[in-house]
Amino acid sequence: MSQQRENSTADQGADQNRVGAHGGMENSFGFQKVDEENKQGLVNEVFHSVAKRYDVMNDLMSAGLHRAWKDAMVAWLAPPKIPSHIQNWRSLDVAGGTGDIAFRIVEASDRQAHTTLLDINGSMLAVGQERAAKKGLLSNVDFVEANAEKLPFDDNSFDAYTIAFGIRNVPHIDWALEEAFRVLKPGGRFLCLEFSEVEMPLLDKIYDQWSFHAIPAIGKMITGDAESYKYLVESIRKFPKQQDFANMITAAGFSRVTWRNFTGGIASLHSGWKI
Repeated sequence: MSQQRENSTADQGADQNRVGAHGGMENSFGFQKVDEENKQGLVNEVFHSVAKRYDVMNDLMSAGLHRAWKDAMVAWLAPPKIPSHIQNWRSLDVAGGTGDIAFRIVEASDRQAHTTLLDINGSMLAVGQERAAKKGLLSNVDFVEANAEKLPFDDNSFDAYTIAFGIRNVPHIDWALEEAFRVLKPGGRFLCLEFSEVEMPLLDKIYDQWSFHAIPAIGKMITGDAESYKYLVESIRKFPKQQDFANMITAAGFSRVTWRNFTGGIASLHSGWKI
């Protein structure tokens, strides 16, 4: 990253409290307060930096558990296995980057489903396209470079909207949720997997030690980039806790909003329906 961060968040008086249901991530770059118009550019730098090692990053952030969580997300979505010429079921995977969720959806449907993979970062999309070609999935997946806050799709276009470990990096989360609601068809499903607030005593202390001390150091050792990993850890601690995020999803218009915690709340999977 081109911008160097302070060595001690405590020394800079950073606000380490989570934002609430009314937002605040648009002014937060990790624990740093930034101008709203600069947030997206700073996040873009992070993902240009980590694109080639994105799966390694998620393995570090979750100790490898992200793979099981993503499997559970797609299992809960349960994409239909009906041939596309009978039921043209379409999903949109936002901030889909390297394709982990999009590819799982296609495979879970026995390659009947069609998924549009959208990401604001071209470096991430390039990795996803390369992986799709190797898996023989290019006919099932479209790749679109666009902003989650302003989707380039018509109203009522998709049967499902998924986003995994991406929404906390969107400056205006409420705008992204409103766009998710807009592009979903009536009866459509919203699913969001995101790192969240650990609710299990002792695990929260262990996870803090791992996150703030081990992850940046290992990230530097593997990728030569500790700063990006430091931001990603801090952004997790700024993201709204489970109930607050559920309130945001409800405010965007979704019904039957609920969530499931994984591994004591290290990650949480939120669900909502457009009714």
